[in-house]
Amino acid sequence: MTCERHEEAGRPSWEALGRQLLTKGSMGPGWAGAFAETPRARFLPSVMWPYDQASEEHVVADRAADPEGWDRYACSDMAIITQWDDGASSVSGTDMTSSSSMPSLVMSMLGDLQVQPGHKVLEIGTGTGWNAALLAHRAGPGRVTTIEVDPTVAETARHALQQAGAAVTVIHGDGLHGHPPAAPYDRLIATCGLRTIPYTWVEQMRPGGVLLIPWGTQFTSTEATARLVTASDGSSASGPFTQCVTFMRARAQRLTVDDYDTYVTAEAKASAQKSHTDLPYSEVFGTTLWDANQFALGLCVPDVIRTRGPEENGARPVWLLSLNDRSWACVLFRDDRAKFTAYQYGCRRLWDEIEAAHAWWAEQGRPGFNSFGLTIDKTGQHAWFQEPGNRIKPGALGG
Repeated sequence: MTCERHEEAGRPSWEALGRQLLTKGSMGPGWAGAFAETPRARFLPSVMWPYDQASEEHVVADRAADPEGWDRYACSDMAIITQWDDGASSVSGTDMTSSSSMPSLVMSMLGDLQVQPGHKVLEIGTGTGWNAALLAHRAGPGRVTTIEVDPTVAETARHALQQAGAAVTVIHGDGLHGHPPAAPYDRLIATCGLRTIPYTWVEQMRPGGVLLIPWGTQFTSTEATARLVTASDGSSASGPFTQCVTFMRARAQRLTVDDYDTYVTAEAKASAQKSHTDLPYSEVFGTTLWDANQFALGLCVPDVIRTRGPEENGARPVWLLSLNDRSWACVLFRDDRAKFTAYQYGCRRLWDEIEAAHAWWAEQGRPGFNSFGLTIDKTGQHAWFQEPGNRIKPGALGG
């Protein structure tokens, strides 16, 4: 029994999930037909790893061993891991490297993309192929090109799309280069997280074309979808962030950071400057990935990552590491204190930068994700606050 027919047996069904997404507003009425006729179960592997909220870990769903359990997950509004460790692990591994996103997120992003019949669409990151099939249902046969960097994932998706009767061109390659032979495009959507958006994508768009890209800074895994519209002369693309998301990062933009001992040498420890702060952890960094303050801090304090160290003697250290030199900061947060100790080393005073950025964000009324935006042009990418002319200048905190 497939999940399309589960409702008859009193179990979760694809139809019921579609009604739920319509009621919640995650899916617009214009996408209901594509959703109903393109169940993602057709694109999922026989062994997959959904996230179980009860145990707070990924579990194995094996269609051969438990077909009803597998179907239940396929019909659920949850993300499902479909590959670990770039395919090196056939069981649950260390790094999640391919997945099927939550249906509510998929449909919400497609709503933001505003694909119309006849549009030529480029998708970066094929994954299972389900998203490409939905796009093809709306845009029409032969109007969607999708690029996947992993050869096995690309071939599996190509087969699934063919079996589903979706006329999609699947390319194995580096999506960061786009696909010039089929350009120009009316729409471009990325299903991987970016830190730098290639200008070549803008060059391959029609004037007025829309790009929808999960984008973030190195500071946190928290991202937001940038909805960019190409200028009439095609020289740039600009637009606001629409919603908070978290995607697997594009493989070419995965971050490798030097180890702790490279930063925190004996000389650095001896030279570090000590100060104090009364800003608690939750005030500065928020309590979840979805808090906008982390995103704002990343915009204002560039080329910095944040990591938490193990708790020691009641102290919960938070480390800030500069990616363009060996500057670092460490703040020791404690639940039973009103002031916290900070240590800083290097040319940059990273905790001072964080405090200044947080103060600016608070002064602006603690704005959310959609108060910020992004512009891509020949000179690079530029984040802005409220309007494109108000660029966020790191150090000047938005001017």
